[in-house]
Amino acid sequence: MSDLSKVPVTIVTGFLGAGKTTLISHLIRTAKGRRLAVVVNEFGTLGIDGDILRGCAIPDCPAENIVELANGCICCTVADDFIPTVEMLLRLEPRPDHILIETSGLALPKPLLKAFDWPAIRSRITVDGVITLADAEAVAAGRFAPDLAAVDAQRNADPSIDHDTPLAEVFEDQLACADLVLLTKCDLAGPEGIAAARAAIAAEMSRPIPVIELVDGVVDPRIVLGLGAAAEDDIAARPSHHDGEDDHEHDDFDSIVVNCGEIADPAGLEARIEALASRGDVLRIKGFAAVSGKPMRLLVQAVGARVRTNYDRLWRTDEPRSSRLVVIAERDRLDPAVIEAALIG
Repeated sequence: MSDLSKVPVTIVTGFLGAGKTTLISHLIRTAKGRRLAVVVNEFGTLGIDGDILRGCAIPDCPAENIVELANGCICCTVADDFIPTVEMLLRLEPRPDHILIETSGLALPKPLLKAFDWPAIRSRITVDGVITLADAEAVAAGRFAPDLAAVDAQRNADPSIDHDTPLAEVFEDQLACADLVLLTKCDLAGPEGIAAARAAIAAEMSRPIPVIELVDGVVDPRIVLGLGAAAEDDIAARPSHHDGEDDHEHDDFDSIVVNCGEIADPAGLEARIEALASRGDVLRIKGFAAVSGKPMRLLVQAVGARVRTNYDRLWRTDEPRSSRLVVIAERDRLDPAVIEAALIG
């Protein structure tokens, strides 16, 4: 780092459900005396990840050091949200030793890097590194194109045609911006899946980047913090599909919040989510469910047809016992009536 007075910032990016919140939760718990602050950028109006991370608060990363921005992509709301948030964190006493930024799963990291050149903050913080998480099982399965073999055949036949889907562009931009790639869910992918995921990632990389395998977000903080990349000074080496554009759009994706009330059968909810995802209608579902007769809140996390649930904490007396799920989908696949009917049953 050229200026030791600058606070290092790590940008954690990656596709929907790749494990960003799990990674940051682990880093909070294993800070080992490093005072952290966290900025969480949600896609959609119902904050889930920030609430999960605040539940991990410890003295080295107290709840007031964890800030959630749910008013849109932070690289699109720089002046209104991002810059004031960073300035607020830098005013904390004691000042954070390191700031972690969890982007939305649909975010493009390069426009966020450009925000670090704003006069109000550029002399006070530096991008220590961009960490991109990739779900090994999903990447191995080629989830970022409808049919990889067919796309490759068409591309070879007519190279002038762009067959990439919006999801593929997001994924490729996240990889191209990375200083380090963390391959997650390796326990689900198996050796063959890991090898396939590594090959797919290598094919998209424009420069050699380390790829590290992990499970449940467990990684030595020394590996991901302290890279000293100063990525804001290296933007030209990080190509993007959106280079040359003044801004970028998020119109390819949208989200809704589904209110389900109390549920009696968690397994039934999981089955409904799996059935909905099997039709290809949704990318991601996350939220909380109130289960009849249970004093604890049920955390729901779904990526495609893979659903995970666990009871994360007791319901507070000042909050309503209600099931609320954020559903994210490509805009042309988001039919609120169909999704609500499928989830509520």
